[in-house]
Amino acid sequence: MGGGDDPRGSRLIMTGSEARHCGDDAVFARDLRDEGEPEAEFNPGIAERFPRKNAAAGALVRDERGRILFVCPTYKPFLEIPGGLVEDGESPLAACRREVREELGIDVPVGRLLVVDWLPEHGVWRDSLQFVFDGGVLSREQIGAIRLATDELSRFEFLGIEAAQAQLRPSKARRIALAHQAFLTGEAVYGEFGRKLG
Repeated sequence: MGGGDDPRGSRLIMTGSEARHCGDDAVFARDLRDEGEPEAEFNPGIAERFPRKNAAAGALVRDERGRILFVCPTYKPFLEIPGGLVEDGESPLAACRREVREELGIDVPVGRLLVVDWLPEHGVWRDSLQFVFDGGVLSREQIGAIRLATDELSRFEFLGIEAAQAQLRPSKARRIALAHQAFLTGEAVYGEFGRKLG
């Protein structure tokens, strides 16, 4: 989602109602206004030629025993954490909250950022940024209220990292281990292909 073109040809500014974010709407609208008009393209058409990255956001959700919530997609042979792709005009945090709600059928208290991990191009898939947020601890009652999106997911289970490892892509296992470590230390982590950098 982005600002559209008006009939006079000048680019409109995206409004707070067009962007999906998790901040205060009034503050967001003021920040957009204060940002001013978008700068003109210095070469016509260059903005369309810039590279684009996909982004995805997931939540590290745990049970009262500290095990991690994994879901089993119907369309791939590996486990995932709840989450999904960030849509155009949507912040990674908003995407995570939306995807987790859609997949689990409950609101999860998605909080602070744990990991930003870059994934290289792989086969037909473009390179991407993977965001992992703290999804908190679910009570037994919350777990009992989970209603999976059965068109996407066949089951869920809580597992320790080691127990899940054989059912994860290696880069996903490394990213989830980074997220768990970030949760324990209280410090967000930057990674590339699941390996901590910086």
